[in-house]
Amino acid sequence: MQYDPLASSRSRRWCLRAGAAGAAALALPFARAQGAWPTKPVTLVVPFPSGGGTDAFARPLTAMLSRQIGKQVIVDNRGGAGGTVGATIASKAPADGYTFFMGAVHHTIAPAMYPKLDYNLETDFIPVGLIASVPQVIVVNPTRVPVSDLKGLLEMVRKNPGRLNYGSAGNGTSHHLAGELFKLQTKTFITHIPYRGAGPALQDLIGGQVDMMFDGLGSSANHIKSGRIKALAVASGKRAPGFADVPTSAEAGVPAYQVSTWYGMWAPKGTPKEIVAQMQAEMTKAFTTPELQGAWTSLGAETPNLYGDAFGKFVTSEVRRWAEVVKSSGAKLD
Repeated sequence: MQYDPLASSRSRRWCLRAGAAGAAALALPFARAQGAWPTKPVTLVVPFPSGGGTDAFARPLTAMLSRQIGKQVIVDNRGGAGGTVGATIASKAPADGYTFFMGAVHHTIAPAMYPKLDYNLETDFIPVGLIASVPQVIVVNPTRVPVSDLKGLLEMVRKNPGRLNYGSAGNGTSHHLAGELFKLQTKTFITHIPYRGAGPALQDLIGGQVDMMFDGLGSSANHIKSGRIKALAVASGKRAPGFADVPTSAEAGVPAYQVSTWYGMWAPKGTPKEIVAQMQAEMTKAFTTPELQGAWTSLGAETPNLYGDAFGKFVTSEVRRWAEVVKSSGAKLD
């Protein structure tokens, strides 16, 4: 299944750029007229523990935003229930422009996995913008799974159905659904082990407590480079920036397997539109800096250009798409 979260926006790149420019235009008069935002630190709720993919992009982004706006942007890690605990907390935060939420593709999967959520991603938040997009990567502990490529992994799994396991960031996350989709397409059985975030799952993968992961490349990148885990394939139609030696899933023998992880920012419903516009302008500015461009490349990510209503429409399409994947794969909460 091919998935490129930027494809749907290519035909309207000119209007997205105009939207970003408009965000900047709105922000400047607001700052001059009000002189009131920000007057204190801004909190960015990250709904997973430190060490995961969301955190990997949140830290450099908040550092750059802090430098630009002159006040600290603080990462507040609130993990649990596949990212839904942090989302609930953010949805109920005061809509005063001092709390933003950094969610991910996981949050468009959650409505199909969790029957009773305490928030609605599409109605309780204002879509601010897309932050990054990275392909999923199939990674293994090289000691527990001594294979050199994806073909070797499939041979091992088919000879030992159910013996190998994969860790995920939690039930209903992209890691979980990516694993279930892989099993569906390859007709294999691998045991799912959910964690409270990609960080803890990765630590157990590195430590040899689990065999493999279907991870967002952003959180696995440094561990792949260090040799602590081995990348067998990226689940995309092209090789990832900064990882030219890792084959695509098609090159590795599973052409239909294509899944990406993306990260975005929202504000609680009711946040003043002028503050949202100013945050969009600051994000646009941050993405053009050599520091963030270099950081995104090192994490195998593409820098998006999707803001406001266009980002909101993309989110809605993702909610529908993942509901279909959940239904067809039969994925359940473990």
